[in-house]
Amino acid sequence: MLVCVSWDSCNNKSLIPMEGSSESNWRRSENRSRGLNLNLNSNSNSPYSDRNPRVLTARFSGNNDSTSHDSVPKGRERTLLRPTPHAGGGGNHHRTQVEGGDRPVECNDVSLRQWLDNPDRTVDALECLHIFSQIVDVVNLAHSQGIVVQNIRPSCFVMSSLNRVSFIESASCSDSSGSDSQEYGSNSHQSGNPLSELDCLNSRSGLPVRASEATVGNEKDKKHSFPMKQILLMESNWYRSPEEVSGGPTCCASDIYQLGVLLFELFCTFGSIEEKGTTMASLRHRVLPPQLLLKWPKEASFCLWLLHPDPSGRPKMSDLLQSEFLNEPRNEIDERDAAIELREKIDEQDLLLEFLLTLQQKKQEAADTLNEIVSFISSDIEEVTKRHTSVKKSGPRSINITTDEDDSENSVSRKRIRQGICIDGRDEPDRKSDSPGGALSKSSRLMKNFRKLESAYFLTRRRSVAKPRERSSVSNLATERSSVSNLSSREHRQQQQNNGGGWINTFLEGLCKYLSFSKMRVKADLKQGDFLNSSNLVCSLSFDRDGEFFATAGVNKKIKVFEYNSILHKDRDIHYPAVEMASRSKLSSICWNGYIKSQIASSNFEGVVQVWDVTRSQTFLEMKEHERRVWSVDFSVADPTMLASGSDDGSVKLWNINQGISVGTIKTKANVCSVQFPTDSGRTLAFGSADHRIYYYDLRNSKMPLCTLVGHSKTVSYVKFIDSMTLVSASTDNTIKLWDLSMCTSRVLDSPLQSFTGHLNVKNFVGLSVSEGYIATGSETNEVFVYHKAFPMPALSFKFNSTDPFSGDEMDDSAQFISSVCWRGQTSTLVAANSMGNIKLLEMA
Repeated sequence: MLVCVSWDSCNNKSLIPMEGSSESNWRRSENRSRGLNLNLNSNSNSPYSDRNPRVLTARFSGNNDSTSHDSVPKGRERTLLRPTPHAGGGGNHHRTQVEGGDRPVECNDVSLRQWLDNPDRTVDALECLHIFSQIVDVVNLAHSQGIVVQNIRPSCFVMSSLNRVSFIESASCSDSSGSDSQEYGSNSHQSGNPLSELDCLNSRSGLPVRASEATVGNEKDKKHSFPMKQILLMESNWYRSPEEVSGGPTCCASDIYQLGVLLFELFCTFGSIEEKGTTMASLRHRVLPPQLLLKWPKEASFCLWLLHPDPSGRPKMSDLLQSEFLNEPRNEIDERDAAIELREKIDEQDLLLEFLLTLQQKKQEAADTLNEIVSFISSDIEEVTKRHTSVKKSGPRSINITTDEDDSENSVSRKRIRQGICIDGRDEPDRKSDSPGGALSKSSRLMKNFRKLESAYFLTRRRSVAKPRERSSVSNLATERSSVSNLSSREHRQQQQNNGGGWINTFLEGLCKYLSFSKMRVKADLKQGDFLNSSNLVCSLSFDRDGEFFATAGVNKKIKVFEYNSILHKDRDIHYPAVEMASRSKLSSICWNGYIKSQIASSNFEGVVQVWDVTRSQTFLEMKEHERRVWSVDFSVADPTMLASGSDDGSVKLWNINQGISVGTIKTKANVCSVQFPTDSGRTLAFGSADHRIYYYDLRNSKMPLCTLVGHSKTVSYVKFIDSMTLVSASTDNTIKLWDLSMCTSRVLDSPLQSFTGHLNVKNFVGLSVSEGYIATGSETNEVFVYHKAFPMPALSFKFNSTDPFSGDEMDDSAQFISSVCWRGQTSTLVAANSMGNIKLLEMA
């Protein structure tokens, strides 16, 4: 007869008889058991598992000196424990904490609670006794140190794949208040450990997991017949001893009672949570299922002994260790322990072997790659040496180039070529060797940027050995490809003559230009005298075709034209513009006509495009077809009557200044921030957009772009052509990108040749200008940066300092930014302006 107890957390149902899975007490089940796998040739699980430093185990190294408890037989596993005060319950007991050990929990470990509640689990007597004996050892060790464990519950233990049991010490597992009304995740953990028991158990390794990971675990547990949340809420009640239920203090006998409950769970399997709840409720009254009594009579009898309601009637730990129940299968358990230990040692050796083999493989791959690189560089050195010799022999006999063979202290391995030459037998001293642009300065800058130059070298080499592009597919893209610049043709012919060594010329040209200048110096300061005007932000700068004049425009609604040479006179207190023209609105962009010297085009914030006659200081043409602010205008160099403008209304308009109206419109879905014609054609156009893209159009078919350049992550603020097929774009994503339009074979190009970084640009228009491969841009750090197209790092930079309007002294003002830059034709001079209206003529030196 079974006694059914009504319990809040359990359903009041009659007990369903259970079926055992073993026909003898000590016979091992061969079906679905997590017993020891003796296949010693199998690979270990993940060798790089996560470790939990709070869950550790150890082995006894000798006999226990405690007189009140028997020592655990040698070879048994234990957990090192140390006492800590426990807030709950009555009495002066302690919580257990892990002190140290030799095996942390691994990612393939499983909670003992999950293992017990697996509906497919079958009872293997020897396996269960092996698990139970390990837990007994843990409890015995704690009792030998005067510690009451209190947490002998399956949720506080994890098992390895080899049935090695480890004790988990966590705040949630130590909570033995036993309240059956606690909510999941509420006050079940202490401060500093925001993890619930469910978090511990939802990790299949027994490791604490984050709430998001626990959610994933919950999804997995839905397939499990036992909801883990409900089991955990009931577990603390199942494992409460009678004296705890009555409100008395806990003692070592309370741990013995919990061992009895655990032993019962080890030898019982359940088909549903209702059956488990009913049976566990009956267990408090020492009512055991009939099947357990029939199939496991010895285990049932031992379990009832441990579950005695009177603490004094339960066995002591010494009685437990000396009992026939635990010592009779000792040989089999020791054999299992030995097999497990052997398996672990083999796994450890396998892990070390796998690590060493992987290390050897990776290092060998690295060595092979390094050998290939060294061979590659050696071939390049041989090629450059041949050219070096050929160049020296091709010079006139009257010029002797001497080399310093004794420069042993130089950090660079190659021999330095001195610039001193002997003409007609007379020596001329090397006056530039110690100058800022001399060999020593170049060597220093070369070594400072060696890593970036190395990356640029390999990038150039990689392109040179890549499969040649199919020109036929490219010709379908653009109809203008026949008008390739003479420079490109010369480079192509030179590369063919060098039998694939054309990369040398490309890299050497970039290296020389990168190292040609060492600094930027102020050539002149533009002193305008309008310090009282707070709106001096210069939005745009532009030189005329001959570099004799440059114009400024900005939010002060004025176009000012200055004579370049007059600015160079430093004895002037104020520089007056040669021409000044007033606009009705703030100006965003200006562009000088490359053919008609007296014409300047401008755009303003009201969407008006104007063409000015500088000689008459008045408007020549005004066009009002844009609906919103116009950001950019550009004259075509190849067709000086053609003008393009880009606006916030999402359109690009093409204007013929002879007709005074637009002759074409390209509509886009986003604001247009910059427009640019290539230097050699008026029939193609590129523009940058707020949708992070650059569009390249053939104006004879404006329905769709020839190519869309994708790569920026924010608004494209500027586009400039270096040559007919090479484009530079600037964006507020802090980068400038270099594009080769000839690589666009599928109307979309997402691989720039180069990305230039070093300046800061996240929200303002800071200017962009190109000249002879040099790329100048502003920065929101109030600096001007100059790059060369061959290398991704800045070649030069110059910091603007604000000028005090009253004292004239320069002040460092990081709140300002460079607003516009413009090269003076194909020279090393540029004009730059910042947000305060300070304008400087700078020169690379």
